[in-house]
Amino acid sequence: MNATTTLKIIPRWQEIAGRALMALAALGALGAFLSAIGAVRGATAATVWLETWRMFGFLVFTGMFALLALRPRASAGIWELAFFHKAAMAVSALLLPGAAGAASAMAIDGALAIMVLLAYLLTRGWTAWKTQR
Repeated sequence: MNATTTLKIIPRWQEIAGRALMALAALGALGAFLSAIGAVRGATAATVWLETWRMFGFLVFTGMFALLALRPRASAGIWELAFFHKAAMAVSALLLPGAAGAASAMAIDGALAIMVLLAYLLTRGWTAWKTQR
């Protein structure tokens, strides 16, 4: 079975819905990147490195989510890494409730983990591994 055959099996609504979820995630990450530019500019010497790291992390996730939206069955490993990171951040926020930003991170990263998982299932992202052989 090849990628073309797999596309025919997936109902069109699933393909569109899964790709739309990842496109929405990419737009959200791009928005976070753009807003983080101000945080970097306003950061003190004590926080500028952390804010810069966060800013570029948002840009990396923008690219990852865009790749998943554009090529859901040609991105072996990207799905799993994106889900792991978002789920791990949500769980970490749950375990560190007193940390600054934990509540919003739990909500945002938890929602993103669910979006990634749902899009993975809708587009059958796991089939990307079959095309990597």
